[in-house]
Amino acid sequence: MEFRDLTADDIEVRVAQITEKGCSLLLYKNARVDMAILDETVGASAWQRKHYECKGNLFCSVGIVCGPQSDIYWVWKDDCGTESNTEKEKGEASDSFKRACFNWGIGRELYTAPRIFIPADKVKIVDSKSGKKATYDRFRVEKIKIVAKQIVGVSIMNQAGTRVFVWQKDEKNGK
Repeated sequence: MEFRDLTADDIEVRVAQITEKGCSLLLYKNARVDMAILDETVGASAWQRKHYECKGNLFCSVGIVCGPQSDIYWVWKDDCGTESNTEKEKGEASDSFKRACFNWGIGRELYTAPRIFIPADKVKIVDSKSGKKATYDRFRVEKIKIVAKQIVGVSIMNQAGTRVFVWQKDEKNGK
């Protein structure tokens, strides 16, 4: 079973780190994307999820119906999640689900994303109340190219519609 590649609209962007030199960004998918891809690939009634606790960690198990009509069976893939900073339990459940979906191959191409760094001249960096650097800029994936489950090109725009990052894999050097 193969799941489609993520599209630019499926991928969200968040700030990972900020310094006076700029900020680094991370690409991620949310649980709604996983549910939509499961629905469109196997059908809404051919997959399910269960959550359980093991040694203090919350796990999610995602099962998909497999086999011919005469001999249907479920295949399950599991993973655990981590708490989020905002909604502890909900975040942990969502994270475990997303990670279980990675085990099925949904969005696994995100693991091949390049390092995304936005220099300070392309992002507004401020001092937060805690004295740390911060930004209120928002970013989105403008375009992404994926070949054989590998990201080979990506461009990022800010909320003003300015392209702030462009990367294309160097085919000669494999970078």
